[in-house]
Amino acid sequence: MRLKAFTAAAALAALGWFSTTWTLQAQVRSGGNAERAPQSVAEFEALQKKVSNWGRWGADDELGTWNLVTPEKVRQAAALVKEGITVSLAHPLITEKAADTPNEPGAGLGPFLMENNGTKYTISFHSTTHSHVDAVCQFDYKGKIYNGFDFKDRAAYGGCSKADILKNIAGFTTRGVLMDIPRLRGVPYLEPGTPVYPEDFEAWEKKAGFKVQPGDAIFLRTGRWERREKVAPWNLIPADPEPGEAGYHISTVPWLRERDVALIAADVSNDVRPSGVPKEVQGNVRGMPVHSLFIVTIGGYVVDAMNLEEVAQVAAKLNRWTFMVTGAPDAVRGGTGSLLNLTAIF
Repeated sequence: MRLKAFTAAAALAALGWFSTTWTLQAQVRSGGNAERAPQSVAEFEALQKKVSNWGRWGADDELGTWNLVTPEKVRQAAALVKEGITVSLAHPLITEKAADTPNEPGAGLGPFLMENNGTKYTISFHSTTHSHVDAVCQFDYKGKIYNGFDFKDRAAYGGCSKADILKNIAGFTTRGVLMDIPRLRGVPYLEPGTPVYPEDFEAWEKKAGFKVQPGDAIFLRTGRWERREKVAPWNLIPADPEPGEAGYHISTVPWLRERDVALIAADVSNDVRPSGVPKEVQGNVRGMPVHSLFIVTIGGYVVDAMNLEEVAQVAAKLNRWTFMVTGAPDAVRGGTGSLLNLTAIF
């Protein structure tokens, strides 16, 4: 009887898994992800109010969520160093044109140009191509950046007048947490357009044996680089409703705010595409609602286009999914962000 009950339960569980997986795949193919996403400007702005950190650290604050990374938090991160193993989380600079690196190097806003025998680099780093961090001033919503500061014409000013990357000149040192969602799902990589939900993070916490804490930096591995190598480069930012990159669904933002995450990162540009929010919202958020909410509303930091393959291998070998992470941006006054080579230390 027990064996029959177990077999029946296993069959039902497998059927449930198949149904969920099929529904998710159908949703991606149909240009979905709208479920659990705000469907109007009013709904989006209600979500903004729910997760806002404006005024939390004072009316003049420009540091945002890095206020959560206290000296105690840094000491906690340093205590995770046991083996002394170091792993870079940055991808080598890409110079070739491909589907996921569409701009010609050096042409217009092309992502990379090297001159003078390698002594001069010209790089447009805000893209899906290069590993970089977005400063808190990088995004605005209807003319306002984090904490209600006015968004000025950066071309006229020469950069950000508030919350620029120079505020982070001391760097980003905290506890890093690897969310290896392909490993959770038993696949080598996530397919284009696959959303990652809060319940995925909680399932991974349970499986990996840790809990996200205030001041943590989350690194979401979608397996982009492995898929790129095994299949081919693909357009990460197509027009809706075509599936582009896998990534954070907008429903993760309240969870990130509740857990007081200081920094989010991924091997893509973080937002799942299609995002699920309608066109009337897209224009206000540059097509990236997770970026907008996490940067403008929460005051957080977003790191795009990381390479998380090696760190995933090391973490799996050690069976340790948390580590010390450290790295500093370029010290540029007014900068909207910077190339960034973060290092995980186990």
